[in-house]
Amino acid sequence: MDRRPGLSARLKLTLSYAGFLAVAGALMLAVVWGFLLRYVPDNSQGLLGISPNRYLLVHTFAPAAAVAMAFLLVFGLVGGWILAGRMLAPLDRITAAARTAGSGSLSHRIRMKGRRDEFRELSDAFDSMLEQLESHVAEQQRFAANASHELRTPLAVSRTLLDVAREDPTRDRDELIERLQAVNTRAIDLTEALLLLSRSDRGNVTRESVDLSLVAEEAAETLLPLAEQRRITLDVTGEAAPTRGSAGLLLRMVTNLVQNAIVHNLPTGGTVTVHTGTRDDASVVRVENTGPPLPPELVPTLTEPFRRGTERVRTDEHAGVGLGLAIVHSVVRAHDGTLDLAPRPGGGLLVTVTLPRTP
Repeated sequence: MDRRPGLSARLKLTLSYAGFLAVAGALMLAVVWGFLLRYVPDNSQGLLGISPNRYLLVHTFAPAAAVAMAFLLVFGLVGGWILAGRMLAPLDRITAAARTAGSGSLSHRIRMKGRRDEFRELSDAFDSMLEQLESHVAEQQRFAANASHELRTPLAVSRTLLDVAREDPTRDRDELIERLQAVNTRAIDLTEALLLLSRSDRGNVTRESVDLSLVAEEAAETLLPLAEQRRITLDVTGEAAPTRGSAGLLLRMVTNLVQNAIVHNLPTGGTVTVHTGTRDDASVVRVENTGPPLPPELVPTLTEPFRRGTERVRTDEHAGVGLGLAIVHSVVRAHDGTLDLAPRPGGGLLVTVTLPRTP
């Protein structure tokens, strides 16, 4: 924004210091004038006939007072300029860091040393903001790169299939159509997941009263055929867990958690338990599943978009698009909640979603 030039903060502080000092000096002189010289007689003999009279004292005191006032004014200007410069030096560093960040460099940090004060608190807050902003930009760049890669794959496969069909007209058309349909279905699923992730990231969701226990039952009922197909026991327990939010997004959140627990489970004989309830001022959804052991360093990365650990990659028809837990994390943040992932000692994963509870 273009602004008209004005007085700098340093000059304003300097004038303030000098003006305050001059006013203080003038008040001191006024006190001397008012409470000392008023008791000196104004006659030719002076006080007791031996002291100077008021006329002589005034003519003697006035030049000295003027010199003192001039000294105070100069001292206030010089000292105020130096003090203001020292006081505003941290602000200059913060301004320089802000301009560096504005030019596109988010890796710069102020890291101001010294004891805590207002400027250092501002510096620490600015460093924290830059750190979060840099992390967010890096995450968005990774997301864009991964999304481009994921979207390019089905398109490349489709082009390859069409090239093969053009070069070999005798090839079975039914097989080609079936493979093209599978590739297009995966591309559509990925696009819908990206749109849902974008919607939940914006956070502008329509809020209404939602019972998470009913949402969990609906999600479990939808995914029960998948669990039976994989011979996995799916249980829903708990009590009412009221909250406020988007019913559609919360249903997708629980559905993704349950589907994730079913797909990444034991080959047969596994279990998935969905439990809902309340705790203090929060409503809780807990999804626990059996499965292969997970390395502790892998668990925190599972909520990143397109992040699939080696042990969790699936090659069957329920491979997904790598956005399941990313969408869950985004929906939880949009509803001012928390998401906690923890590996189970015997293998599998325990996911806990905590959302604000409504009366």
